[in-house]
Formats: sequence, C-alpha cells, structure tokens
Amino acid sequence: MPTLQELLEVSAAFHQHLCPRQVLGVRMGLLAGRWLGLDVPRSDKRLLTFVETDGCAADGVSADTGCRVGGRTLRVIDFGKVAATFVDTQTGCAVRIVPAPDSRTRAWDYAPDAKNKWQANLIGYQHMPDDELFIAQPVMLTVSLEKLLSKPGYRVNCEVCGEEILNEREVLHEGAVLCRSCAGESYYQPVTESVTFRIEANLS
Repeated sequence: MPTLQELLEVSAAFHQHLCPRQVLGVRMGLLAGRWLGLDVPRSDKRLLTFVETDGCAADGVSADTGCRVGGRTLRVIDFGKVAATFVDTQTGCAVRIVPAPDSRTRAWDYAPDAKNKWQANLIGYQHMPDDELFIAQPVMLTVSLEKLLSKPGYRVNCEVCGEEILNEREVLHEGAVLCRSCAGESYYQPVTESVTFRIEANLS
C-alpha cells in the first residue's frame, strides 16, 4: 500500500498544491479502509464514497481511495462539510468520518514550530493520531445501493425533451417517462431569444 506521503503527493498533483483539507481527505480514506477492512486505493468498484463538500478534501479522498466521479464511485452531496461516508458495496457496511471539533486547536501540539494556523494544520494533520483527528461513526444509508448503482447499459429517453437518461434516473409522471428537469426538478432555466441576444451583444 502507498504511504501517507506518497498519497499526499498524488493529491497535490491533482490539486496543484497541498493544503490541510487534502491531508484530512487522504487520512479519512486511509481510516475508512482500515475500518472497513479494505485496501486503498482501489481499482475496482467495491468502495463507494460520499463526500459532503467539493474542493480540497474531495481531491484528497479521491487520491487515497481511488474513487472517482467518472468511475461512479465518488458522489458529492453538498452539505458544505469536510466529511465523508465510505461504503463497502459488497457487505453494505458504511462509516462516516468527520474531523473532531477541536482538531484545528490540537494540530498546534503536533506542529509547535509552525508559523501560522494554516501551516500548523498542514503539518499537524499529518501526525495526529486518528482518535484525536477524527470521529468515525458506523452509519446506515437511507438510499438503496441497488438503485444508486443501477444496471450497466440501462438508458431511456425523456418523452418531453427527448434527451437520454442513464442509470435509472428517470421519473414516471402520469404514465410518462420524464427526465428530472422536465418533471420540475431542474437546476437551470432556458433563456429566451431576446435574453440570448443581449448576452451575445454584451460579450461582443
């Protein structure tokens, strides 16, 4: 298995620098592997990870676990928290790991020569014992793993917009197969021609 420093180098390459939250992400993944009895990083799809924020910590988790958005083994649930839940898809066992509330303060104990808080966190997080750095809690998912992972090659088309829908994410509404956008769950709104013209005019 790679060492902590090797994994931090991988994370830093993803992120173009190393920061404290990447260290937390890498170490969360290492702890999850030990807790679940799985070697990390993985090249299969046995480990599924939910990260509760995007950014630095997510890169650290990905570097350590091998979980990727493109591999459908890393999912971002944006709660704005540096926390992650790791699931063994074969056994259903899951653990949620979050930094201890006093981890930032305790980091100074492991980096007494640090010049500032950021450096204290960067160094301290690499050396703190797991039980001082994290809280790990066994959890049960409230979503179905079977539905979440879906079936290989499954696809349908929305009966309103005609766009393809993968992984059983369609919605049945009054007997019609709809995408979530056409079912009223859209995160975007099409602009009118007049709005598009104003945007193009401003850009030019």
